[in-house]
Amino acid sequence: MTGGTVFIDHGRLHTVSLYPGIKVYGEHLSVFNEVEYREWPPQRSKLSAYLTNGGKYFPFKEDSKVLYLGASSGTTPSHVSDIVRKGSIYCIEFAPRMFRDLVQTCDHRPNMIPILGDATKPENYQFIVENADIIYEDVAQKRQADIIADNMDMFNAKYGMVAIKARSEDVTMEPNEVFKASERRLKDRGFEILETRSLEPFENAHAMIIFKRP
Repeated sequence: MTGGTVFIDHGRLHTVSLYPGIKVYGEHLSVFNEVEYREWPPQRSKLSAYLTNGGKYFPFKEDSKVLYLGASSGTTPSHVSDIVRKGSIYCIEFAPRMFRDLVQTCDHRPNMIPILGDATKPENYQFIVENADIIYEDVAQKRQADIIADNMDMFNAKYGMVAIKARSEDVTMEPNEVFKASERRLKDRGFEILETRSLEPFENAHAMIIFKRP
């Protein structure tokens, strides 16, 4: 699916372990033909949920530079680490408690760089990141489209993926209306929408929007 690093087995996603024998969050490990695979459950990762639901776009390459906004403890970033094994993932996390766990995850994965920072203020980590090929956002707060657009502009990224949590934007609006409003905002910011896909039933009132710079 992605150049030999993501596989489907009986409907379940796996990534090829970049660091065999090391679990990040208690995921199942399996070995086939002397290659270790990490199960990537859609219940634990919005990116996995997107792919499991038939997502068509996956811009990650082996040498991609990825800026990950809202890295939390590093569950999904660790699978991205398996995929961009010759690249790097700059992991932005705002909450100190989650950041401590993230640092522990990054200790075993040199291509993951933990950064304690606020995704709404990309200028504060510009001196570390410099540029990115892909920006992925999983930040549950208002203005999710603008947050990723600001980072796209700051780091001149080609592709963006944002997991929109409708209830974080406006609890009074129907989720589909929130998703459409986010699409419109990204278009207003000059980006081309490639796909919007629901993350149901794995994530309630969530959708992944994939877009690019024209």
